This record gives sequence, structure tokens and C-alpha cells, in this order.
Amino acid sequence: MPLLEALSRNMEEVVTPEEIKALKSTGVKAYFGIEPSGLPHIATGFLWAKKMTEVYNQGIETIVFLADWHAMINDKLDGDLEKIRQSGETILKTMKAFGLPDGVKFVWAKDLVADSDYWKLLLQVAKNSNLSRITRALPIMGRSEEDAEKDFSKFIYPLMQVTDIFYMDLDIAFGGMDQRHAHMLARDIAEKMGKKKVISIHGPLLGSLKGSGRMDTFKKMSKSDPDSAIFISDSREDVNRKLKGAFCPIGQVEGNPVMDLFKHVVFPYAGHDITIHRPPNKGGELQVGSFEELQMRFLKNEIHPMDLKTAAADSLNEMIEPGRAVFR
Repeated sequence: MPLLEALSRNMEEVVTPEEIKALKSTGVKAYFGIEPSGLPHIATGFLWAKKMTEVYNQGIETIVFLADWHAMINDKLDGDLEKIRQSGETILKTMKAFGLPDGVKFVWAKDLVADSDYWKLLLQVAKNSNLSRITRALPIMGRSEEDAEKDFSKFIYPLMQVTDIFYMDLDIAFGGMDQRHAHMLARDIAEKMGKKKVISIHGPLLGSLKGSGRMDTFKKMSKSDPDSAIFISDSREDVNRKLKGAFCPIGQVEGNPVMDLFKHVVFPYAGHDITIHRPPNKGGELQVGSFEELQMRFLKNEIHPMDLKTAAADSLNEMIEPGRAVFR
């Protein structure tokens, strides 16, 4: 598979495809960063574990960055570093349970910040940024300008994320679409600082099971609202219950979190066709081989939302089972 196709598979945006085509065949370094902030849900623990495996299999040096200091700044787990690091260890074990190769490196923010050169670099990043640009990057941490005005450390977070990229000398930065602002800030100031312009690859944000809304009001799966997300630790009964109550309007694909799960988790990684169990008077059992076929049939009202939700629950329960062992 060509490198561009492999890296962009199941992603939303690549900045830029031309830069990927121009990469050297060896010595390429990529990372995905995560705040340890509680139990991993299906995006963090499963989807990104699979994606980083794909990246590593392309012969790329791959890093999963456990941003413990960033989580502390962002008040995750009450800012308790011990709890945050326990969460990071759980994420590490969970991702490995889903096949993340041993060759993928786990790097902690605590190890970077122990070096005075890191802080020197951060000050250089700050000198090449301005308050307005940093403020625009606050959504990467789910914060607003008002939050930062009450706690100035919030402004330091985007500077740290850019510094992480430069300090680790990365060629490629992966993250959700909500990380775009930080990646673009790094790209904007790279030339002035004599640094690489990092290639930025942005993955999907999975919508809240309660309803994700349109893009201007988008709500993603959240650890703070357990019924909005599928967690790796969820029992089969939990998964069935959450999917049964999920927002899934008849014949609607956009803003439909159940369809999002099929598009970004089930079809890319299940490895087989999906079975939809319909009542005999509604056409009976149906085998679906692609998301495009599923979407077409759902838009034509050939699949009822409850049958779709049952199929999603069956697939996800099968797929997250290896990770459940971490919690058992």
C-alpha cells in the first residue's frame, strides 16, 4: 500500500499529501499524543491503537505520547499526577491488548520537561507566537478564552504541545480534528525557528451517543458523560444498553453517532462483513460488506435503526473483547 494511502486511511485530513510523498524512505518519526484522563473509550483505546499500528507497519518510528503534565494543566483527574499516570499506564496496556507492536515507543511528558532545553525551546516557541494565535488554539484542550483568563496555565498548554513536536523532532503529528489548531501553530512558526514543518494528519472525532449535532454544535464522546461513549472497560450489557439508547434517527447519516461507529471503527477494523438481523417480514438477515453499502441501505430505509444499533453492539462487543481483559 502506498505510504500516503496507508497514513491517510480512516483519517479526515492530511496537511499536506504532497509533503508525505516527499518524505524520505527511512528515518521518519511520527507521534500521537493523548492526555491520560480516565478510562479509555473506543477512540483512544481502540481506534488510535489500530492507527498507530498501521503507521508502525510502514517502517516509521512511532511514538505514543502520554501527556501527563498537559492533563494536569487541563485539570484532568483533579490535576493529580499520580492518578493521571495510573490512567496512562492503563491506556498503555489497553493499546497493547489491541495489538500495538512492542516497537512503538511510549514517551511521557514528565521525561521531556525534566530537560532544561525543553523549557528553553518553549520560550522560543512563545517568542514566535502571539496571544491571539495561542488563544485560537485553546479548543485543543476543550477550553475557552474565558477559562484561560481564570487560569493562565491554560495558555501554556498550546505552547507545550508545539514544543513537544519540535523537541521530539517529529515529521508527522497525528491527532483528532480538535488538535488541528496546535498543529497549524507549529507549522506556522516552524520556518522562523528553523524547525521541520510537521505533517499533520487529523482523525475523526466520534460523536456522542446522545447525539453529536452539526459541526457548529458538535458533541464528541466524553469521559465526563459515561453514557455518551463506549469504554473499553464496558461490559457487553453496558454496550448493548448504550447502543440501544443511542441517537439514531431513521434514514439520517449526518450527525448519527451509530453510523459514525460503523464508518470509523467497525468497517475499517472488523475484518469481515457485518450481519444485520432484520425480522423476516422486513427482509430477514442481511450481509453488508462496506460502509458505503450500509449507508445506501440505511438512507433507503431498508435497515431500521434498532436493527442497526443491535448490529453495532454485536460488532463492538466482539472487537473490544481483548481490551476488556485489561480491566478484568
